[in-house]
Amino acid sequence: MRQVLCVSAFTLMLAPALTIAADFPLNEKNTTVKFVGSKPKGKHDGGFKSVSGNASVDNNDLTSLKISLDIDTKSLYSDNDKLTKHLQSPDFFGVENNPKAKFVSTKVEKSGDNYKITGELTMLGKTKSIDFPATLAVGADGLTVSASFTIDRTQWA
Repeated sequence: MRQVLCVSAFTLMLAPALTIAADFPLNEKNTTVKFVGSKPKGKHDGGFKSVSGNASVDNNDLTSLKISLDIDTKSLYSDNDKLTKHLQSPDFFGVENNPKAKFVSTKVEKSGDNYKITGELTMLGKTKSIDFPATLAVGADGLTVSASFTIDRTQWA
């Protein structure tokens, strides 16, 4: 399971309209972090049940988006109980010694109708820069961020 497809989506319906700086708490009620682990003969779905953090936007300008997301690695789950235990072991995420992963955005750029989010992803005590395409929307219901991208987990091993 070298590559992990990360899917992160959150919908924040906390403000009737964003006209000035707006902060949004991120938690498991409004934020989903899922993954698809691939291997030569198949794949497995999983994710993390517990996350916390904050997102903010200034004056409806989505390129001002700032995200800070902590992921509780001990909340990792997969579609197979035996695999879940293995993924929590030191062979993969080592959740006992690395109970948190973290993503902090550093830049958001508009790219056509979509955006590119750049940030620092920390896992297993190592921090690496990543970027990924995202769909962002701000409106009367709040802020919606949706992204799907691939990373090679072994880059953090």
